[in-house]
Amino acid sequence: MARLILALPSKGRLKEQCEAWLAKKGLVLRQTGGERGYSATLDGFDDIQIRLASASEIGKALLAGDIHLGITGEDIVREAASDVDTRLSIEARLGFGRADVVVAVPNGWIDVETMADLAEVATDMRRQTGRRFRIATKFTRLTAQFMRDHHVADHRIVDSAGATEGAPAAGIAEAIVDITTSGATLTANALKILDDGVILKSESCLMKSKLADWTEATNATAALLFKRLDLA
Repeated sequence: MARLILALPSKGRLKEQCEAWLAKKGLVLRQTGGERGYSATLDGFDDIQIRLASASEIGKALLAGDIHLGITGEDIVREAASDVDTRLSIEARLGFGRADVVVAVPNGWIDVETMADLAEVATDMRRQTGRRFRIATKFTRLTAQFMRDHHVADHRIVDSAGATEGAPAAGIAEAIVDITTSGATLTANALKILDDGVILKSESCLMKSKLADWTEATNATAALLFKRLDLA
């Protein structure tokens, strides 16, 4: 009989936070194969197959229906696909792994405080120089949609290969879209977040794939797990 597949972060602080969250619910995660192993067991749930993977791999697997449940950041799945809500559901927001995807510009742009101001600057730049306003980011899909929603037409997105926050100072872009937790890195790079420039307030979530092979058995296992997690 096929078991329910639950994917969890394989390393770092996010892994530790997931384990702590499960432990608070009385569930102990035991990693197999040593610290470098990529599977684990969950005490009391022999019918759950635990997979350990990176946050991005978990997001892809959820969207593809390769796993039933997974914990990853909302920003990861929202960036990966436009039809997220048809492919998965967010069963719980876990209160850790918080980070905002934001639009930021240099502090010296004292007349640019909103997305409307940004749209005006972009239009003026195109008119005066013939060049499009550049936005450096790793979040290309989220950025493109946000710019459309705020009518910023005269721009182009520069795929950020390195430290995004350094792009304006390096002359690579005029503005950035990046992820931030405290804003300290943006401040250190003399950048400010636009007043209405928060694209997404993300955090780690327990997500359920709508495309996975859900059977009577896996549905029953999920129901028991949700009850233990106080989600039922």
